[in-house]
Amino acid sequence: MDSQNNEEIKKQEEQALFEENQSRRAKKMMLWFGIISLSMSFAGLTSAYVVSSERKDWLTDFQIPQAFYISLVAILLSSVTVHFAKKAILNGNNKNGMALLVSTFILGVGFVVLQFIGFSQIIENGYYFTGSESSITTSFIYLVVLMHLAHILVGLICLLVVIYNHAKGKYINGKILGVELAATFWHFVDILWIYLFLFFYFVR
Repeated sequence: MDSQNNEEIKKQEEQALFEENQSRRAKKMMLWFGIISLSMSFAGLTSAYVVSSERKDWLTDFQIPQAFYISLVAILLSSVTVHFAKKAILNGNNKNGMALLVSTFILGVGFVVLQFIGFSQIIENGYYFTGSESSITTSFIYLVVLMHLAHILVGLICLLVVIYNHAKGKYINGKILGVELAATFWHFVDILWIYLFLFFYFVR
């Protein structure tokens, strides 16, 4: 009887492990599908930007605001902190993991603030986003940067959820799927901004 019970328990554990692994794969796959879809959307926008740059009223002397350079540094640092946060939590170093997660969130908020400072610097330089004094160039930049900011805000919400769950002690025994998903998405928005920054820098 004990042997049968042990065998049944073992089968249940194997089934639970199988279902957990299936769930992990499904969630990761959904995230990657989302990332690919978003990448295609931004590729379409930047392609439209290139086509529009042939217009006669296109601004060829537009300068990237200083705040955008600083925001690039901020988001690169945040990608480093979220990477080490994931490693710390995986290794059971919860205190360092929490500190690094909070640092990532603060850097993300700083990035958002710097983006809006960048908008104000663009306006100060005489480039407007809407109205009679606007141009197709600045309108495109405004649209693309705002779309990226929307995804940054999604990433910040994900980080808050992860920070809350980590404070509740939910990431134990190597089960850190939530951290992995949030880190992957954060790396994506980081890489996306690097791409956009370089695109605006070189495509005039």
